[in-house]
Amino acid sequence: MASSYDVIVLGSGPGGYVAAIRCAQLGLNTAIVERENLGGICLNWGCIPTKALLRSAEIFHYMQHAGDYGLKAQKIEADLEAVVQRSRGVAKQLNQGVTHLMKKNKITVHMGEGALTGPTSLTVKGDKGEEKLTAKHIIVATGARARDLPFAPADGKRVWTYRAAMTPPEMPKKLLVIGSGAIGIEFASFYNDMGSDVTVVEMLDRLVPVEDEEVSAFLEKALKKQGMNILTGTGLEDLKVSAKGVTAKIKGKDGKGTSDEFTHAIIAIGIQPNTENIGLEELVDMDRGFIQIDPYGRTKSKGLWAIGDCTPGPWLAHKASHEGVTAAEAIAQELGNKDAHPHALDRNNIPGCTYCHPQIASVGMTEAKAKEAGYEVKVGNFPFIGNGKAIALGEAEGFIKTVFDAKTGELLGAHMIGAEVTELIQGYTVGKQLETTEAELMQTVFPHPTLSEMMHESVLGAYGKALHI
Repeated sequence: MASSYDVIVLGSGPGGYVAAIRCAQLGLNTAIVERENLGGICLNWGCIPTKALLRSAEIFHYMQHAGDYGLKAQKIEADLEAVVQRSRGVAKQLNQGVTHLMKKNKITVHMGEGALTGPTSLTVKGDKGEEKLTAKHIIVATGARARDLPFAPADGKRVWTYRAAMTPPEMPKKLLVIGSGAIGIEFASFYNDMGSDVTVVEMLDRLVPVEDEEVSAFLEKALKKQGMNILTGTGLEDLKVSAKGVTAKIKGKDGKGTSDEFTHAIIAIGIQPNTENIGLEELVDMDRGFIQIDPYGRTKSKGLWAIGDCTPGPWLAHKASHEGVTAAEAIAQELGNKDAHPHALDRNNIPGCTYCHPQIASVGMTEAKAKEAGYEVKVGNFPFIGNGKAIALGEAEGFIKTVFDAKTGELLGAHMIGAEVTELIQGYTVGKQLETTEAELMQTVFPHPTLSEMMHESVLGAYGKALHI
């Protein structure tokens, strides 16, 4: 006999487990299928343990610069094994938290490899053998994995993806980071702060290419100041691996090829969706492996939904969670729950954060994209050096940039680089969600002394009214 549910969620990452919780809260009999660890990549091998590593590196950096704060510290050393153990402990704690949430919300957990046998049925192969499950609705939340280089696949020894880079057996003496998106730059920042000699290779003409051009330029300058070797507009043509390290053949902007030796390399060139071999081929439309969905998560097969990194980007945990809630609400509404109120996701209001040093955060259009879209813009740019709290923190490098529609005052985008901007960006995200104009932002009282005052000043600056510059 097949076990039957209202909803089955395939995958328990930040999209899947949140979708399951919201389904359960809406009164639906819910199950979740997971092949490895509850919480998925994000909690166990991605967002959270990476931030734990970066926090250790940040503290190590401050300890090495104690004199800048009138303090004395001697014989500062990093214990890589202990740093990694702390990170793994954080991941374990959160995994246990998700386990608790499944029990609290009476969600049945099936551990094993899931595969669809139809839009509303699947099998799970686990320690108990093969189980057959059916549901009125199934949500696919299988996520994605790191993309490999075709000529140098990761081996976990000398060539790493994010997973091996989080549990290094040794500190790289000379590290090559291939790709300058969020994952690549975060690991470059971590290992540089921990003492590695880091080189970043980016095929495009600037770092973090999805960000505003001014942010990219500032980041490159900051990372070079920290001692990193930054190579933009540069292609990796070959990577030879040996027992002692890797030899990279690099083609520069001038078209000339050079070779260099590194002890380790990290591949951070994007992701590949986990959509193969799970029975999706005849049930959904795909583009480069990503499941095509409507604004609520529906696929072309009735009863089959998809969310998160196995669907089109941006590939962010908070986007996956929001999609999970949206799909749960839509399913509950279809099943007759009058308390369900699904709202389609507005992709223009999804913030992005990169936790390097300095941090990067943004939401909405860059200045260039706004102009390409035909907007006449007003732009405000306020530097950290003009903010008292930033100076007191010893973090006076960075800026906050805001982009407005000159005709209507609509906030089109906000872009930040500097200390704690990943915590500040949500202010602008809320503003965009509420369709705030420059007038409301100018009239808002910001507390003093805070970094958030720079948000106010940037808005004022767009209209020639900045006070502290």
